[in-house]
Amino acid sequence: MHSSRSPGRHRLVLLVAAAAALVLSLFAIPAATAADTLLSQGRPVTASSAENAVFPASAAVDGNPGTRWSSAFSDPQWIQVDLGAVASVTQVALNWETAYGKAFQIQVSPDAANWTSIYSTTTGTGGTQTLNVSGSGRYVRMYGTQRSTQYGYSLWEFQVYGTLGGPSPTPTPTVPGGDKLLSYGRPGTASSSQSDQNCQNCIPARAFDRDPASRWATSSTTGWVDPGWISVDLGATAQIKQVVLQWDPAYAKSFQIQVSPDAANWTSIYSTTTGTGFKQTLNVSGTGRYVRMYGTQRATPYGYSLWEFQVYGTGGAPITPPPLPPDPADPPRLVWSDEFNGAAGTRPDAAKWKPETGPGVNNELQYYTNNDNATMDGGGNLVMEARRQVTPGSACPPDPLSGGSTTCQYTSSRINTYGKFSFTYGRVEARIKVSGTKGLWPAFWMLGADFFDQGRPWPYVGEIDIMEHIGKEPNKVYSTIHAPAYFGAGGFGSPYTIAGDFADAFHVFAVDWNSKGMRFTVDGNLIHQVDRAQLEATRGPWVFDHPFFVILNNAVGGDWPGPPDATSVFPQKMLVDYVRVYQ
Repeated sequence: MHSSRSPGRHRLVLLVAAAAALVLSLFAIPAATAADTLLSQGRPVTASSAENAVFPASAAVDGNPGTRWSSAFSDPQWIQVDLGAVASVTQVALNWETAYGKAFQIQVSPDAANWTSIYSTTTGTGGTQTLNVSGSGRYVRMYGTQRSTQYGYSLWEFQVYGTLGGPSPTPTPTVPGGDKLLSYGRPGTASSSQSDQNCQNCIPARAFDRDPASRWATSSTTGWVDPGWISVDLGATAQIKQVVLQWDPAYAKSFQIQVSPDAANWTSIYSTTTGTGFKQTLNVSGTGRYVRMYGTQRATPYGYSLWEFQVYGTGGAPITPPPLPPDPADPPRLVWSDEFNGAAGTRPDAAKWKPETGPGVNNELQYYTNNDNATMDGGGNLVMEARRQVTPGSACPPDPLSGGSTTCQYTSSRINTYGKFSFTYGRVEARIKVSGTKGLWPAFWMLGADFFDQGRPWPYVGEIDIMEHIGKEPNKVYSTIHAPAYFGAGGFGSPYTIAGDFADAFHVFAVDWNSKGMRFTVDGNLIHQVDRAQLEATRGPWVFDHPFFVILNNAVGGDWPGPPDATSVFPQKMLVDYVRVYQ
């Protein structure tokens, strides 16, 4: 529970507010270059919280240095301003009250949902900070992850300088010729819909939401029959030029694409008896307000199911979807890092990492502690140590070395950046010396932030495994991606083998990730390459166009590596020299 500041302190602030304007004018924020404009003043602003009605977010962009925004007394907190249009941001000026941010980022976004960091610090000084930055977005925010005091974050002024009309984010999807996506967010109907433990609420709208991890499916109780169909109302008559279908494995072998002026009289504009499933891009020509996929022969014993049903053309009543995140600029720039240069015994930086505690998953045998097993070694490394150590009162799968005991017999560490740093696209790398005995499972990976933001389950959020190593295969590491159509043992990935043991030396593990695919490397050598178009055409939807956060862990046991045995040696240390993100 967060306490409020004392009434006496509030009264003091109010009494000196008038004088503050005069005093603060002596410490005016330096102006940006002559070509740049103050873009933030008077613009709409929102914040994660406000301490009370006296300190609203709007007070930080009102041009009055005697009024301020102040947040709740917790981490993280943020304040963001809507510039009204995409802008090239060149400078951000922060005029802090005493309650300033020790660790914070300046972030930009095209849509107030997908954020890119353009400045980051863990040694904020407070006072007046003038930050020369480079980035593009409609929205700019200060995202605080560590307070300098017991109070919240507080800004007299939050000023953003730059020029409107910066590089635009990815535009609304079109096909050659400038045809628009007409089906996004439009109402749909279907012959039936599934809603059970295998596909909850799989209604027609899921095919028109431009979310490749949600789908429509015919009912498992009444709809696994032929024919089966789904249609969309475009809102007005349209010229249909292209239809894109991203099928679940329950696809149509025979189907038609049909158009109608009234959802009663249908004309076929495409027909096949040799449907291939996966992603099908169909160039068509037709006119109508309604478009439907009409399936007449299923390819499996199940029904019909589509992750996406997209209609492109002109006319209709299109709803503009949120812009897609822009690809990283070239050359890439370091936007976040941890070099683990703390003194020996220091725990991971709380402004950057959050410990996960409790038993693991996948039948793992360790109990993750609150960073009791993760400390700096004083030589520039984070040590994540797995120990043979009983945790009273805990519950894990039976350990064969302890006579089948279900009390957790091992402790270890797992940390992540959720709530501290999430991002979409870039180069992510770490220099790691893995642990190396039978039954160990060290990993460096990323998970979709909607796992926590929305409580969305795995694998719908997407998972990017940059490095996984299992102790029984000392000379191998694996890089894999997971999504609803390919996960677990069916994930899409590749191993990489060396002549020696990965636990004998440090290696650099990295992924380069953008809207077109991913490249996984070890010490600069390519392990695995993901081409988005090929993935969609052969495995299933690409679900990696949204924010992810970073995870490091050193697991014991589990379905894949198996448990330790009599040859296993403990303790085992996973050493991390650094983690870096470039955009």
